[in-house]
Amino acid sequence: MQFITTNIPDVIIIEPKVHGDDRGYFVETFRADKLEEFLGFKINFCQDNESKSSRGVLRGFHYQLAPFAQTKLVRVIQGRVLDVAVDIRKQSPTYGQHFAIKLSAENKKQLLIPHGFAHGFSFG
Repeated sequence: MQFITTNIPDVIIIEPKVHGDDRGYFVETFRADKLEEFLGFKINFCQDNESKSSRGVLRGFHYQLAPFAQTKLVRVIQGRVLDVAVDIRKQSPTYGQHFAIKLSAENKKQLLIPHGFAHGFSFG
């Protein structure tokens, strides 16, 4: 599993290792110990959600304010999306900046978006 810092240092691309053969593939999509080692602090992964969208649908931008703020780990299991995170933390040096990435079932990349960000994606 590889962790890649983006132009907004708190937004992280995760590239898992895919082990494939003629039967299919296996991929480890989350490892708290590896992520905590990279981040340098403990995390509390406590919720897992799944969303399905039709082609051309725009989801977002959505966010939660304290005390309901959430860090999100986003991945795509079918198709592809343009995924965007916008820093809405007023005291942040990257306030107002965004990061965008294409996530797909093929590239298996994931995006870690910390709390304090608006998040949206478009399918297709």
